[in-house]
Amino acid sequence: MRYSSIAVAALLALSATPALAAHWNVDYGKSKLGFRVQWGGEPFVASFKSWKADIEFDPADLSHSHVDVTIDLASEASGDVVTDSGVKGDQGFYVAHFPKAVFHAASFTHKSGNDYVANGTLSIKGVSRNVTLPFALTLAGNTAHVVGQAQVIRTDFDVGTGDWAKADPVAHEVTVNVDLTATKGN
Repeated sequence: MRYSSIAVAALLALSATPALAAHWNVDYGKSKLGFRVQWGGEPFVASFKSWKADIEFDPADLSHSHVDVTIDLASEASGDVVTDSGVKGDQGFYVAHFPKAVFHAASFTHKSGNDYVANGTLSIKGVSRNVTLPFALTLAGNTAHVVGQAQVIRTDFDVGTGDWAKADPVAHEVTVNVDLTATKGN
């Protein structure tokens, strides 16, 4: 009788353990995170050279999936040093006081095929807003490739104040681009 009680207790403990989504290790050498905005009628394209992502994701278990991305805003680079300085300055990201941006998603929806949507919160300059990130996921063995774009309004995050608050010369609409490669880890 004692052994059956122990076996039942062990089975109950195992069944109460929550499912865990797979952990993914980002290959930062193959991955890009950046943005695009119309500036003076021309596209301004920049990327972030330093960012970290903690990804737990399983397409078969979206309820236990989550993503946390921390972006070093001072690592923004477009190739135009003068403009980049302004983007990082007090009327832009204001990296001296707000060095990081954070995206947290814990709600995912499978649309069809390899198309998904991450619903999360983006925080920039102490302001948090809900953001929807549609993305395509391609799995090949233990490798995942994600390509997605989110649309945000820069002024919702107080990015572009003073002379830069108007939609001209810098549009309010910004496209955040994600191109991520990762391998399944432990």
